[in-house]
Amino acid sequence: MAERNGQLKSVVIRSFRRFSERYFPEKAARSSMLDKKQEEEASHLGYLDSFPVEVQFLIMTFLSPVDICNLGATCRYWRAMVRDPLLWKYFLLRDMPHWSSIDHLTMPDLELLDAPLVSERESLDDRQEEEEKNRELKCDYMSEYLKGCPSCRQQWLPSRPAYELWTSFLQYLVPSSEPRYAMFGPGMEQLDVSLVTRLMHAPDLLPVSGTPHRQINGIGSGISYLFNNQHKFNILTLYSTNRAEREKARLQQQSISNKLFIFEGTDDAGCPVYTPAPQVQKVCQEVDGFIYVANAEPGKGDGASEAAQIRAVLNFVGDSTAKPLLLLSCISREPEGTSEGVKCRTPCVYVAKRLGLPQLSNRWMVQDTVAESLTGVLDGIAWLLKSSGVKI
Repeated sequence: MAERNGQLKSVVIRSFRRFSERYFPEKAARSSMLDKKQEEEASHLGYLDSFPVEVQFLIMTFLSPVDICNLGATCRYWRAMVRDPLLWKYFLLRDMPHWSSIDHLTMPDLELLDAPLVSERESLDDRQEEEEKNRELKCDYMSEYLKGCPSCRQQWLPSRPAYELWTSFLQYLVPSSEPRYAMFGPGMEQLDVSLVTRLMHAPDLLPVSGTPHRQINGIGSGISYLFNNQHKFNILTLYSTNRAEREKARLQQQSISNKLFIFEGTDDAGCPVYTPAPQVQKVCQEVDGFIYVANAEPGKGDGASEAAQIRAVLNFVGDSTAKPLLLLSCISREPEGTSEGVKCRTPCVYVAKRLGLPQLSNRWMVQDTVAESLTGVLDGIAWLLKSSGVKI
C-alpha cells in the first residue's frame, strides 16, 4: 500500500506540473523565478500560487477536505487542480485505512481503486474536455472520498424534516418497547479480551438494567443495557458452542463446530451455504436487529464462511431490510501509537468488503471497536438504535 501511494504521489505531482505548464504558463514561469524575485512576487502575487507544484501538493496534503474544497473556490487555477481525480485517489488510498467507521450510505467503491495507475500520457493536461468529463463520471474519486470521510459524511445523511422534531418530542413522552438485538460472530470468542465480559462490567459506559434472561439451549442469554441513562435495549448473545469448548479452541488456536448454523453445501460459485439452526431461527424472527462481532486482527477471519453466515441470518427473516446490521470490527487491545493502528487491525472498509456487506439490501454499519477499552461501542450502539427507530 505504501509503495502504491508513493507511485501515485509521483503521478499526481507530474500531472500538476504538466497541467500548470500547459494551461497556466505564466504561473509556471513565475514559479521557476521564485528564488530570484521572491520579494518582488510577494508584493502582488499570492505565495501559494508562486510555489512549485511539488510544494503546492505538499501543502494540500496537510489540509482538511473542506479546506481543499474552499481552496478550489478561489480561482480557475485552483479549481482545476483540486478537481484532479488522481489527487483524490491519492487521498483515498492514504486515508481510508484510518477511517473508524463506514456504512451502507458512505461505503466507497473499492473497485475504482483497483484500476491501474494512469501513465504520463494520460495526465490531467492531456485529456480533452469531453474525455475529462467522461473520466470524472466513471472515476469520481472526489465524491467517493467526501462521501466516506468521517468529517464530511454528515452532508450525505438524509436531513430530518421540521415536523419530525415535534414527532420526536411526542414519541419521547410515550413509553416505547425495548429493542432486542442478537449478537454473534467469531470476535466474541477468538479474542484474548472478551467483549461480552467487558460490556457486562462497564457501568460507566453501558449500565446493566436487567438481569440475564434464560439461556437458549446453552448457547446464549439476553442482558438489558441502558444507553445514555435513558434508552433501554437488550442484547442476546449467541455463541457457537459452550464456554469450555470455546476456551479450549481459543488456547489451541483450533476451529470448532458451530452450533448456530447448519452447513448445506456450496452454491454454483463454490461459496458455502448455511442455514440457521432451529433455535437461532426463532431468535432471528424475534429480534429487531443484529450485531456481528468480527475479528479485525490481521490475518484472522474466514471471509467466505462469515459472509455466508451473515446472509443466512438476514435471508431467514421475512423482511430483512427492516432489521439493521451493526458489525463491530473488533481487536483485543488499543494499538501503541498511530502508525501501529493500521498494522494492528484490518481497516473497516476492507472488513466490509471481505464480508460482502455492500451486496446486502439492508442497512449496515461497520464500527472499529477495541474489546479492552470498549472504544467505538457507543458510536455503534447509537447508530443501531437510530436505525431501529429510537429517537436519540
